[in-house]
Amino acid sequence: MLQRSTFVLRMAKKVRIGVLGVGHLGRIHLKLLREMTCYDITGFYDPDERNASRAEREFGIRRFESAHALIDNSDAVDIVATTTAHYMLAKEAITKGKHLFVEKPLAATVREAHELMKLVDEARVKAMVGHVERFNPAILALDRKNLRPLFIEVHRLAEFNPRGTDVSVVLDLMIHDLDIILSIVRGNVKRVSASGVAIISATPDIANARIEFDNGCVANVTASRVSVKSMRKMRIFQPGAYISIDFLKKKSDVFRLEDKAPVSQNGNVNHLEIELPGQSKKYITYETVNRSDVNAIQTELELFYQSIAHHKAVPVTFEDGYRAMHLAQQILDKINAQLVVKKGIG
Repeated sequence: MLQRSTFVLRMAKKVRIGVLGVGHLGRIHLKLLREMTCYDITGFYDPDERNASRAEREFGIRRFESAHALIDNSDAVDIVATTTAHYMLAKEAITKGKHLFVEKPLAATVREAHELMKLVDEARVKAMVGHVERFNPAILALDRKNLRPLFIEVHRLAEFNPRGTDVSVVLDLMIHDLDIILSIVRGNVKRVSASGVAIISATPDIANARIEFDNGCVANVTASRVSVKSMRKMRIFQPGAYISIDFLKKKSDVFRLEDKAPVSQNGNVNHLEIELPGQSKKYITYETVNRSDVNAIQTELELFYQSIAHHKAVPVTFEDGYRAMHLAQQILDKINAQLVVKKGIG
């Protein structure tokens, strides 16, 4: 039987939060949570002795002997465990009426993600998915830029790291971009085609997908975890504008086509005057935008607190997490079908 959260009795006070999983990312979460005045850290749990001992030494925070005990003693839980453990940990937290933050991807399978989404609706707890790139300064700076993409090109490349290889590169890396694309495209997915290759791990390490939407937008997305250099770029093309987003440098370049020469108070607007055949003069304006005051992980954890303490909607819902996973699964299905055909030919 689902339990309703009792946190409403302690509104505006600190949230007692427990951290499930203290690997590389989990320790980052622990560090930030410890610095935030809106949280009291109940403790942490990690079944990996090496991870747990290191976190205990580094932070001096209580180590719990089981996930069950940590969940029972917390108002909310921050799930930063391996992807395969997300479902069971999240389900227990939901059924016990605890608020929860779950790192992406929401779960290991679409079926698990769908069930968690339904459980959250029934329990009425605050539940947020950690799609951290939503809070990258390069994305936040575009908040008022009226994005209406018709073509999107994405390259997310990373050097190989065994961490994260419990799932394919689609769920490990590409899902960041799938979530952002779904949040900015005003249309429904109509068609998906994809290909991918497993090079080092047992699942695809490099993948490319073409996503077509019913409003005419097309997204071409490439993700690799076997690159010699890192790259995280998204390029958005729309009528009268081109936006280049660099997630690593945390900045965006915005180019717009204007009918009139730009005017500014300091006379320092970057622009280029052009003449097109049969048309009057046009002006290409250029600006770099960013948000230098933003720590993406800290921002999402602060917004999670706000949703609990002030009954606000979470910015990235379990439905968002499910939609990203559903699209990721469509891509994986296309890759697997392509691999089966290739094996058959061989």
